[in-house]
Amino acid sequence: MRTLRRSRAAEFSAGRAGSPYRTDRDRIAASPFFARLAGVTQVVSPAGTGLLVHNRLTHSLQVAQVARAIAERLMSDADTAALLDKLGGCDTDVVEAAGLAHDLGHPPFGHLGEQVLDRLAREELGLPDGFEGNAQSFRIVTTIDLHGPAGVGLDLTAAVRAAVLKYPWTRRSHPQPHPSTAVLPPRGAGPAADAPQAGSAKFSCYDTELEELIESREPFAEAIGPWQQTVEAAVMDTADDIAYAIHDLEDFHRVGVLQATGVAAELTGWRAGTGRGGGAGADLERLRQRLRVKDGWAYDDDAFADAVDRVREDLVDELLGRSFDGSMAAERAVAEFSARWTARLVGGVEVAADPPVRSAHVRLGTAQWHEVAVLKFVHQRFVLLRADLASYQRGQATVLTGLVGALGDWLAADGDGPRLPPRLHDLVELASEEYARLVPRREVRRRARGRAVIDYVASLTDGQAGALLDVLTGRSARIWTDAAVL
Repeated sequence: MRTLRRSRAAEFSAGRAGSPYRTDRDRIAASPFFARLAGVTQVVSPAGTGLLVHNRLTHSLQVAQVARAIAERLMSDADTAALLDKLGGCDTDVVEAAGLAHDLGHPPFGHLGEQVLDRLAREELGLPDGFEGNAQSFRIVTTIDLHGPAGVGLDLTAAVRAAVLKYPWTRRSHPQPHPSTAVLPPRGAGPAADAPQAGSAKFSCYDTELEELIESREPFAEAIGPWQQTVEAAVMDTADDIAYAIHDLEDFHRVGVLQATGVAAELTGWRAGTGRGGGAGADLERLRQRLRVKDGWAYDDDAFADAVDRVREDLVDELLGRSFDGSMAAERAVAEFSARWTARLVGGVEVAADPPVRSAHVRLGTAQWHEVAVLKFVHQRFVLLRADLASYQRGQATVLTGLVGALGDWLAADGDGPRLPPRLHDLVELASEEYARLVPRREVRRRARGRAVIDYVASLTDGQAGALLDVLTGRSARIWTDAAVL
């Protein structure tokens, strides 16, 4: 269905790479925003472990690799390829480009940073649509980055821009009816627990980029519904789930945080039925009940039990059964675990012509869907809920809160003065032009400054965030630091 493939720039058709989508991929890979991801936390900073763990850059490379593998497998079957074409097409270069771009907007300190910046944006800076990492990624590729030929954004094709839209709506305004108002909203469209009146918890576009969202999805209007991901976005999203479920577990096995004893007790306890009485396995039982209620379209009792058994056998008994000692044998065990699970999950991806509202046209098969849910549970329960990680993250939240406050105060005191960081000044000017078209004149300055501060802080690496706060609070004795931003 090639009529859905539209580029905004005529020079793409004669690009050096021979494909407009490869040109898009190459522009994303060459972007300084992409290079910056090497210094952004996935779950914990490498500096906090003393060991090599995944960062947002390595995660993005893995998502791109898995997304391409999914697309190649699906397109290798003639019947599946024909269905995908009717649904808008599935180009391997498009899904790879989307995989590379999907985390460009992640701020310092991973998901913790995302939550803190959203709260500050809404409550302190007067930005109704707050902050969201996916929306920030879309803002970067369409507005903030300057490495495309148009002078603003990367000037990507409609297909790639649409494939980056994991949650193809704004926080509350588009489309109408808004998915957050549905009795059963799409995944991510419901309200956040800490902000029930703020609109969707997850969204991929601020109001400032709404025209870009509409334009990029217009070619797909006859193939998919207004709340649905494009096929290529769904492939990227599925690849993100696969990479997240596997590679973060590898990291915490290497670090020594993920221990077989605790995980085995939870999984075995649930299997023995003690979780139903509040004993070992209770957290896993709560997960099972949530899945059954929220995702009845996919949930199956037998498949859940089989997933628990498989994770117990392959993760706990095999991988975690031997502590990671840095030996070649230990590294080989990790590599084999990753390859085995990646192949299994990619091999289970399927295509649905008419998916339920909480699914997508491209999705994991029943067995693999349950397995990913259990793998993610292990990561959540035995890594993210640790007290030592919580204390570490509280410090990171303090850094971001201090930065936003200090930069906001600087703007209030110095206005648009020449002593502002040049990048911050430019971002204020950019946001002023955007909000002048969207809000009453009296609101433009406040929102522009608020959005500029958020854009500025979100473009820092973990190390730059700490270094810049030291400068702004007088804790650094150095005038010149590594706190420069993009």
